[in-house]
Amino acid sequence: MLITTPVGSREAVSAARWPVPEERRTVTVLFVDIVGSTGLVERLDPEDVRTLQRAYFGTVSGVLRRWRGVVEKYVGDAVMALFGAHGCDGFDAYRAVRAGLEIQAALDRRPAGDTRLRVRVGVATGEVLVDLTGAHDGGHGAASGAVITTAARLQEYAPPGGVVVCPTTRRAVAGLVEQRPLATMTMAGKAEPLDVWRVTGVSRHRPARHHGPLMGRRRELADAADEVVRALRERRPRWVSLVGPPGSGRSRLLHELTRAVSRVDGAEVRWCVAHCPPYPDGELAPLADLVRALLTPETTARPLPGSTTGGPGWAAASPALAAFLAAPDDPAAAARAVTACHELLLDRAAGMPVVVAVDDLDRAAPALRRFLRRLHVTAGDRRLALAVVTTHSGGRADPSPGPGDRWRRVWLAPLGTRDSGRLLRHLLDRAGRPAALAARLLPLVGGNPAVATAYAEDSGGDPAGVPAAARRLVDARLDRLDGAQRAVLMAGATAGGALAAATVERMLGWASGRAGPVLRTLAAAGLLRRTRAGGWAVTEPVVARVAAYRLPRAARADFARRLRGDGTTGRPGGDPAPRRAGAGSRLDVPRGDVDGRVTCPLGVGRSRRSGGGARPAPVPPLRSAGGRAVPDHPGYGVPAAAGAGPPTAGGSPPAHPGRSATVATTRRGTDAPNRSATAAPAPSGAGAVVRLGAGSVTRAGSTTGPPQRAGRPRRGTAAPPVALGLAA
Repeated sequence: MLITTPVGSREAVSAARWPVPEERRTVTVLFVDIVGSTGLVERLDPEDVRTLQRAYFGTVSGVLRRWRGVVEKYVGDAVMALFGAHGCDGFDAYRAVRAGLEIQAALDRRPAGDTRLRVRVGVATGEVLVDLTGAHDGGHGAASGAVITTAARLQEYAPPGGVVVCPTTRRAVAGLVEQRPLATMTMAGKAEPLDVWRVTGVSRHRPARHHGPLMGRRRELADAADEVVRALRERRPRWVSLVGPPGSGRSRLLHELTRAVSRVDGAEVRWCVAHCPPYPDGELAPLADLVRALLTPETTARPLPGSTTGGPGWAAASPALAAFLAAPDDPAAAARAVTACHELLLDRAAGMPVVVAVDDLDRAAPALRRFLRRLHVTAGDRRLALAVVTTHSGGRADPSPGPGDRWRRVWLAPLGTRDSGRLLRHLLDRAGRPAALAARLLPLVGGNPAVATAYAEDSGGDPAGVPAAARRLVDARLDRLDGAQRAVLMAGATAGGALAAATVERMLGWASGRAGPVLRTLAAAGLLRRTRAGGWAVTEPVVARVAAYRLPRAARADFARRLRGDGTTGRPGGDPAPRRAGAGSRLDVPRGDVDGRVTCPLGVGRSRRSGGGARPAPVPPLRSAGGRAVPDHPGYGVPAAAGAGPPTAGGSPPAHPGRSATVATTRRGTDAPNRSATAAPAPSGAGAVVRLGAGSVTRAGSTTGPPQRAGRPRRGTAAPPVALGLAA
């Protein structure tokens, strides 16, 4: 069945107020349909059909709302929903799969006397154009893209009562749900067969396996270890927060910390570690993992305080605790066991050093954070050998800062150039890819270990040229911004260079003075930085790529017109456009990325002679910041190594892009140069574009026309191409 999505009128889209009413987004589509609905309707009375439909649609829509899905349309008895259409949290595919499983479970729980409904559920992830003004329940035409049809086709292959997913969705939910391969399907309209996987249930969260040596976190590890040892040795409980952006390696640092602090003054340290999965079923479910870690193996057998039962241990002595460990997702059992868990942890800390650690605390429910704060305060009052260690991305998960000697934050800054390079080489070697790719990937990863892992293991295929795992991280960061902040970031990313607040206001049509506070807020969040010239540029290349790519072509073209009105020529960052080549020549050939993929399809201008292809953004020179190479602005080209441009055809890098270029010109009719000029530093790549007059434009290492003889040029031709020499 072909699914078509009506498109709203252009007037309605244009009337929507900025930010952009439409975006290119990666969403997950859920398609659910009743098995044998035609025969079912034929057997039932129309009134019974209406009752059945109301119950069915009510159940499905209720589950979708609970998992933050948006019903895009109803097609007969089928329901299509979008996840991530209006806001991405990095777990859109997981929420869609959980919603599919819950829909099946809810329909199975219907009373036995009612007509039994069996449904098929298909879940697919891919790129669509989303109308943000229509991304709400019943918003027909909210999304357009091939993934919608894929989801509809996919559910036809699901067994009754089953949930099947496409390969992209399978990778996005790996480790979070149990899956098994179903078959390789050949779908109508698809050029290649599609691997289909069936989801059988939610998997118990398992800690990630960490391979290879720790790189670049020695100082943070030493600081955290010192704080924990000090707390246990002095019996002055402390709360240590390992804080950093998603993908910065917080979980890995916690893993290394458990190995670094295994004994204190000869006494074994008992580590109780819990990991918070996304959207846990029970608010206090991770607490059960803390208790299990403490009781397995159980070192002593002591009953609960006040209990006369001397049984084999705490679990046997407390029925409430035993019931909680058996069913940690049961809210009632958790509420009855909170006090027992609290006293158990404190009792163990009275006899041995104990560290309570919770990974990804920002995913935890408020009840768990309250439990940890209470535990920390009580242990401090009793002067117990206990420490609390948490990892999170900051914000609301931070504990209330008590006395300065009881709380410490360890910030995980981006890795430096050297450590990022070492990590990339290790990851590439593990993935069986050439280690030489590390130099080309280095400027893209931004010192983020998760982004480095995604690029090293990337199999290609994402339209934005960014690995899917890295794009999920960036999409979630962008969608945490409000509309004005996201609009400014997209404008800066699309412009492709350092730009002033006045330029942002012209691009967005804002009043004077409105962009300044937003730019400073984005800088405080680490998304923008000040350039040496006083402008603003996007800090991380991968953020710039995703932010610019999410704009539709029409919005990028509108930005181009506004940039030209700002005194530029329409090329990103104000770079002058080269002279038009003759008929049939190619203009603006994008530079190649890793594995031959195009890296810079996001320029705001479009070349008429090149068939409408997007004009590439210029590749920036590199500067030194804190001992690591940083692009002067995060463009979309890929320098070959820190501090150097991309390799030439022979494999050797060009001269350092930070040096100035001396431009020599000739007077018409003579061979002697009559003046010289110093051009801006040449961007790495094809070289700097230099404009010296009405008709003389050239690039370093290239010419704009056929070779000319030295001396007087032919009548009616442009001046000879200038020669660029690098001055030391």
